[in-house]
Amino acid sequence: MKINVQSIHFDADRNLLDYIETKIAKLDHYFDQIIQGDIYLKVAPSETNENKQVEIKLALPGKDLFCSEIALSFEAATDLAMDCIKMQIHKHKERVKKHASNHKQLLYPEDTL
Repeated sequence: MKINVQSIHFDADRNLLDYIETKIAKLDHYFDQIIQGDIYLKVAPSETNENKQVEIKLALPGKDLFCSEIALSFEAATDLAMDCIKMQIHKHKERVKKHASNHKQLLYPEDTL
């Protein structure tokens, strides 16, 4: 999987980039067909301290997954976004399995075997 991390209107330090890259790289354990991951780091205008925004976009075969989270720090926002993306990957895998099982039933009906 190719990982691109972009910090918009600021320079992210190496520790933050390494943290995000290791978190995103772990997604291969959940779904091995991820083509690319784009992560955008922004400081959102806000009246509160919760202004660190992380957006994750994953390219899968035939579908893109997207999640955006805001928190007090980029690390916390990354963790929240990772939970959201993991849930979306799980739902996507279930849809793919259901479609494949329906396709097998159409090709090989049980009463002809």
